[in-house]
Amino acid sequence: EVQLVESGGGLVHPGGSLILSCAASGFSFSDYWMYWALQAPGKGLEWVSSINTIGDATNYADSVMGRFTISRDNAKNTVYLQMNSLKPEDTAVYYCVRSRWVTTPTMNGGARGQGTQVTVSS
Repeated sequence: EVQLVESGGGLVHPGGSLILSCAASGFSFSDYWMYWALQAPGKGLEWVSSINTIGDATNYADSVMGRFTISRDNAKNTVYLQMNSLKPEDTAVYYCVRSRWVTTPTMNGGARGQGTQVTVSS
């Protein structure tokens, strides 16, 4: 059974930092691209960042470029999201998502965890 367990969310002041972690199990972690996505209240799931299988190719939404960094440790079956210079508009539930397919990386339809709440407020 695929399991993705996010942690590291919380309440932080504007300008602060958080590190989100996602522990994966139940599948061959190093075979899959991984993603972080967010869902703000009343809105749909929004892609934030992606990372390839060996961690040497990353992509970011314009809204987080230069502030967030995705990384992975295949030995620990874990993907991370370093979040710096946080803004109130970053407030959302953040989800770790596994690519739906090994051969064709896509976030759509991929397994995801239960999410972790990030709240940025003074």
